[in-house]
Amino acid sequence: MKNRIKVLRAEQNMTQEELAKRIGVTRNTIISIEKDKYCPSMKVGFRIARVFDVGLEDVFSYEEEKDGPASEDT
Repeated sequence: MKNRIKVLRAEQNMTQEELAKRIGVTRNTIISIEKDKYCPSMKVGFRIARVFDVGLEDVFSYEEEKDGPASEDT
């Protein structure tokens, strides 16, 4: 899962700490999400989107893994 949190924060001049406080998580959680090392719960995802006043799909995008299972369409 990819995200645009760092970009959205920069646009609003918001620190990781500020975002963390607004959504009720730790700064380390924000760091992990931004580095694509942690996939947040839907609840946290929606909170992040709400802070930036954008849709969930404007924050997160999902890309299939290249080594994942073959598509049933092939």
